[in-house]
Amino acid sequence: MASSWFVLALLPALCLGTLPTSHAARAFFVFGDSLVDNGNNNYLVTAARADSPPYGIDTPDHRATGRFSNGKNVPDIISEHLGAEPVLPYLSPELDGDKMLVGANFASAGVGILNDTGIQFANIIHISKQLLYFQQYQKRLSSLIGAEQTARLVHGSLVLITLGGNDFVNNYYLVPYSARSREFSLPDYINYILSEYRQILTRLYDLGARRVLVQGVGPIGCVPAELALHSLDGSCDRELQRAAEMYNPRLMALLEDLNARYGSGVFVGVNMQRIHNDFIEDPKAYGFETATQACCGQGRFNGMGLCTVVSSLCADRDAYVFWDAFHPTERANRLIVQQFMSGSVDYIAPMNLSTVLAVDLHKEQMRT
Repeated sequence: MASSWFVLALLPALCLGTLPTSHAARAFFVFGDSLVDNGNNNYLVTAARADSPPYGIDTPDHRATGRFSNGKNVPDIISEHLGAEPVLPYLSPELDGDKMLVGANFASAGVGILNDTGIQFANIIHISKQLLYFQQYQKRLSSLIGAEQTARLVHGSLVLITLGGNDFVNNYYLVPYSARSREFSLPDYINYILSEYRQILTRLYDLGARRVLVQGVGPIGCVPAELALHSLDGSCDRELQRAAEMYNPRLMALLEDLNARYGSGVFVGVNMQRIHNDFIEDPKAYGFETATQACCGQGRFNGMGLCTVVSSLCADRDAYVFWDAFHPTERANRLIVQQFMSGSVDYIAPMNLSTVLAVDLHKEQMRT
């Protein structure tokens, strides 16, 4: 793969005053749930936190950072490919001055498309508030570099959004006969959450986002937590799999519709179910020993309860697809991002991230 594909589309030089210009490269913004949260929930009084060992065991300083992984998550690895430092959580007091030019991570573990998803976790940043924070971020940045340069930075940014899984696992299927499952049949529920997601994505566009990576729902019936509850032999839960299989094609159709309205390639859909299914169907082909057992946990498939210092912990994290009951290991995240970068349209459409970066770099060069 040509190394130039990983080069950032540089913005024209920003009038930064006293701010250093070394961070004037393409900004990166992240929205969504625990798959992409890198520490916002550390600053909240909530049960949905990953700020204690053994989370972060494979980071350089072996410190729990708030990422739901043994090490880096998908946004961190995308930042590596961009040649940029990881974006800071929006609630971090360190996100100030020139650090704001790198972007920000607004994600919060437990959230979904719907604002009633994750209410059992109490104080989390629902997606509507994440978008308000994005607006607030732009006002803060405008006070540093001006409104025109802020708009240019946001328009030239890369955005990642990851929502949907919790709307099934922690809402519709949270308990038998949940309020949402009594209110909606599964097809009608999918119609409802996608109509809400359309408004979220439209709002992102209105706030200036022009390149948005949208992750679909992974194989939610195959995560260790669901296997522990529903599986005798490690086979995936059929009902949860049915939900993901119904939802994901509809999400891709929604993105195609939005692109027809706003311009081809504004919204790029990532088929997380297809990516994860590769690992689950043949883990050894990807160097994993297991795709059913979590590395950190307890009970059946190590999928019961939380990952804590008293949990059963595997010795070789690289041999596991899943770090805890729901979230991938750093090694699995790296393979996921490989498909972001170079996957075919079966994995990411209408084009992969390497192509996005190459196209945007060419456009920037033509302008300058």
